[in-house]
Amino acid sequence: MSIYSVNGLSLILRLEIDTSAAFSEIASAIGEAGGDIIAVDVIHVGKQRVIRDVTVNVHNEAHRERVVESLSKRPGIKVINVSDRTFLLHLGGKIEVQAKTPVKNRDDLSRVYTPGVARVCLAIQEDPMKAFQLTIKRNTVAVVTDGTAVLGLGDIGPEAALPVMEGKAMLFKQFADVDAFPICLDTKDPDEIVHIVKALAPGFGGINLEDISSPRCFEIEERLKQELDIPVFHDDQHGTAVVLLAALLNAVKIVGKRLEDLQVVVCGIGAAGIACTKILMAAGVRNIIGVDRQGIIEAGREYDNPMWSWYAAHTNPERRKGGIMEAIQGADAFIGVSGPGVLTVEHLKRMAKDPIVFAMANPNPEISPEEAEPYVRILATGRSDYPNQINNVLCFPGIFRGALDVRATDITEEMKLAAAHAIAGCVPADQLNEQYIVPSVFNKNVVKAVSRAVADAAHRSGVARRVPRQF
Repeated sequence: MSIYSVNGLSLILRLEIDTSAAFSEIASAIGEAGGDIIAVDVIHVGKQRVIRDVTVNVHNEAHRERVVESLSKRPGIKVINVSDRTFLLHLGGKIEVQAKTPVKNRDDLSRVYTPGVARVCLAIQEDPMKAFQLTIKRNTVAVVTDGTAVLGLGDIGPEAALPVMEGKAMLFKQFADVDAFPICLDTKDPDEIVHIVKALAPGFGGINLEDISSPRCFEIEERLKQELDIPVFHDDQHGTAVVLLAALLNAVKIVGKRLEDLQVVVCGIGAAGIACTKILMAAGVRNIIGVDRQGIIEAGREYDNPMWSWYAAHTNPERRKGGIMEAIQGADAFIGVSGPGVLTVEHLKRMAKDPIVFAMANPNPEISPEEAEPYVRILATGRSDYPNQINNVLCFPGIFRGALDVRATDITEEMKLAAAHAIAGCVPADQLNEQYIVPSVFNKNVVKAVSRAVADAAHRSGVARRVPRQF
């Protein structure tokens, strides 16, 4: 199914209308085709014709064509242009660079550039750490991808990945006032990616790896963490894991269970699934069963994928075999980071009392919420049009804000756990319920809480190089 058919389209239809034609004709044509008018704007009024922009919501591309065809058949109505509002928003890109100080005269020019800037350069040459004080390094993150695992679209290449990286940069700025730059690399070679990112690193305070396919993403992140002295964070792994844990921390309060007593099934043992498993283990979950297309990851077995071999050595204490049906028997929680349709009602019926289901595949979850709701106590997805959205935006802005504030050299497991607890804590106890286990991404308290918790944890972990003013 197309991503468009799930999220819908918002169109702007520019129509030339004879003054003899009533607007009701337009409304009827759009309504008969199933479109939903949400705005009408007058562009030009003449004696014989009026030009209007009509904004219409449709379900998908086929629905768009039906609306246009319906309008085109009406006398006195001409469709001049059809614009997709999402595409219009992307014209020229979504981000830009702005100067903090205007250059109004020769004196200003001499300070921001030559000759005055030379003194600043020499100061940094003498003490490279002054780059954090005297350049953008103190507040910048590189959002790096090779375009091999973009959203649910897969390997679409670096150019096609750029709109996503721009969007990530926008969210960094809006939610945490972090300046982020999209870096799209035209290579899939892990050695080359590591080399390029290391060469770029002097201009950044942190590296956010994004949409790099598994298992290469593990090697790339691990090598960069070892070879750089700034935080490196693969958000597809750890951002998902942090928000998942936050949701689970609140979910178990509602169902009256303890993390250490849970039986958890993780479906989809890629980058996100392995990171989710690791953070659950760090938080105290002891019984985790991983299942992928090939079935349960069997305890003690060696796999071609080294991360699956690690998984086999650290999970599935009951040594189960088979597929998802065998894995989910008696499970308290299902964590889905796989694909649509892998979970059925029959699976849900095999779970323990008060089952917790996080069906996080995007844009289509492992089971539709409408189908699952009668059989689960708590349901979460990755989508914004259902309650309990597990969204990385709750995590990465605050994580990097806190790491940059203390000039951290790394993002440790303790920092990630602290972020998860901070996110969970943003849901007040008197408001916690089955439909509200994670805060809204627009809750301004989230970034503040996460950044402070991460900064504190950085100091406890010994990776902080600075004590910010608010400490």
